[in-house]
Amino acid sequence: MQESRYGHFVHQKGGYNAFIPKSLPPDPPIVYDETLQYLLSEADRALARLDGMAMTLPNPDLFIAMYMKKEALLSSQIEGTEASLKGVLEFEANLKPTENINDLLEVVNYLRAMDSGLEQLKRAPISLDLIRDIHRVLIKGTRGSDREPGNFRTVQNYIARSGATSIRDAVFVPPPPERVEALMKELEAFILAKGSVPPLIKIALIHAQFETIHPFLDGNGRMGRLLITFYLCWKGILAKPLLYLSIYLKRHREEYYQILNEIRTDGAWEAWLRFFLQGVIEVSNESIASAREIIRLKDGVVDTLLKHDIGGANAVKLVYALFDEPIITTREAAKVLGVSGPTAYQLVGRLEDIGILKEITGGRRYKKYMFANYVSIIEQGTRPGPGN
Repeated sequence: MQESRYGHFVHQKGGYNAFIPKSLPPDPPIVYDETLQYLLSEADRALARLDGMAMTLPNPDLFIAMYMKKEALLSSQIEGTEASLKGVLEFEANLKPTENINDLLEVVNYLRAMDSGLEQLKRAPISLDLIRDIHRVLIKGTRGSDREPGNFRTVQNYIARSGATSIRDAVFVPPPPERVEALMKELEAFILAKGSVPPLIKIALIHAQFETIHPFLDGNGRMGRLLITFYLCWKGILAKPLLYLSIYLKRHREEYYQILNEIRTDGAWEAWLRFFLQGVIEVSNESIASAREIIRLKDGVVDTLLKHDIGGANAVKLVYALFDEPIITTREAAKVLGVSGPTAYQLVGRLEDIGILKEITGGRRYKKYMFANYVSIIEQGTRPGPGN
């Protein structure tokens, strides 16, 4: 039996070693050296700035809705999907999909799972029932829908190398199925326990433990990343669901997997926490920069309307509506503005002429238009492929 600070490997009848993690918090305790203390302080400050910055946006809920789409996309891309933000927006706008429908459904389900979890957390704490329920929403109707959605696994799973065909060649083998329920109950107890562990440290520990237990047959990575947002909102660290680490984890995917494995083999909790907190700092600062870009875009668009003598409340109202739904038809514009079809058609045409809207369907009838400059801000870092 190979022991570590984090747990031990147990040889199984199939000729492989499965890992059994120790319960949290780590023992011996986390060593808060100067570097870790600095990163924790910086991460707390960056998160507070992000939380405050969102309130300066034209409509923070619209910004958050688009960023949730970005997170859903990136979290799914980490697991190998090839969907793009433009593809997701087109799918939601009822355009004929030009991308793999299964990839798009996984992203849409992630959004539904996020919404469902945040709504449930207004009434109840994080629990195993909530985790199972959210997993059911996440997996329903996707390629993993035949892999026991909403149920902890009853068979052994493993994380394979590319091209590996046997569990004996696995990168990592999580705990045997008969240990999953008990391990998840221990994790639930740690989540709910009151204590002095800083929230960012605690959710980093929770995420790593969840990924090590790997309690489901499919969707563990996405569920583990959803838990980060759920925990920070539930604890009131964030007033709005603003922190999404998937862009950082995608950018550093190999390092992410390597450090998780080093926790298991070497008990490298401090290395994991440094990596996690650095991600909080980077993503918070990048999100603040994106928010500032959106504010500048809003002001610039209004200036452009005035410059081209496209004034009036309807023009401004339509532009603001585009921050909510960046793909629109003239019929939808007419409904938003409460005006006739010809009036909306004329206004949409003016916005297309001055470059605010871009026609994306290429058809003569039922044209759809995209607020391309806004979409380009949100989609930064979301191109399919490693590190993009």
